[in-house]
Amino acid sequence: MKKLGLIGGMGPESTIPYYHDIVHGVHERAGRFPLLTIESVDVFHVLRLESEERFKELADYLSAALERVAGAGAEVGALCANTPHLVFDELQRRSPIPLVSIVDACCREAARRGYGKVGLLGTLPTMTHDFYARAFEKAGIRLAVPDDADRRYVARVISEELEFGIVREATRAGLAAVAERLRARCGIEAVVLGCTELPLILDDSATCVPCLDTMRLHVAALVDAALEE
Repeated sequence: MKKLGLIGGMGPESTIPYYHDIVHGVHERAGRFPLLTIESVDVFHVLRLESEERFKELADYLSAALERVAGAGAEVGALCANTPHLVFDELQRRSPIPLVSIVDACCREAARRGYGKVGLLGTLPTMTHDFYARAFEKAGIRLAVPDDADRRYVARVISEELEFGIVREATRAGLAAVAERLRARCGIEAVVLGCTELPLILDDSATCVPCLDTMRLHVAALVDAALEE
């Protein structure tokens, strides 16, 4: 079994289920608990670097965190958030250990389900930059994002509510309405929950189309990686 190294804290509310679900996912398949190290970083510093497009500093900050988990014996690493995948390629280039991408895990599942067009919800950088679109285009899947007003609404909900574990029914309805407008305008067949806090408030029962829960899909890929011989 390989030891995992997670870069968490982006934010804490999603790092908790990452830990729980990886531990129990490995136990269900192997009858053992995994070896696991979590390096918790400052989500607000990460968000500031992302929003100001200071990508070199972001890569430096996260690369140092990956060095620390590798130094603690981790053999496989991962970022427990979507938006930092803006610099994933650079991090993988620098990293002393292989990294498991949340974007690739989601893309594989969308392709497996046969989707041709999906929507993307997440932070402003996730919805405005093309790192998700590039991966999905390679798989022949088109990606749609909300209009400007809806993008800002989704980003505000993430930063002001979900990062603090605040879940409101009115917000759930508001996010579901964003997905409905995407379906009406763009014909999406599913919606990517492209922030690891979004599954705290959205699932298939709340939206007009199926949800691709990036955290759940990433956890499954990490369980596979831990158990790889």
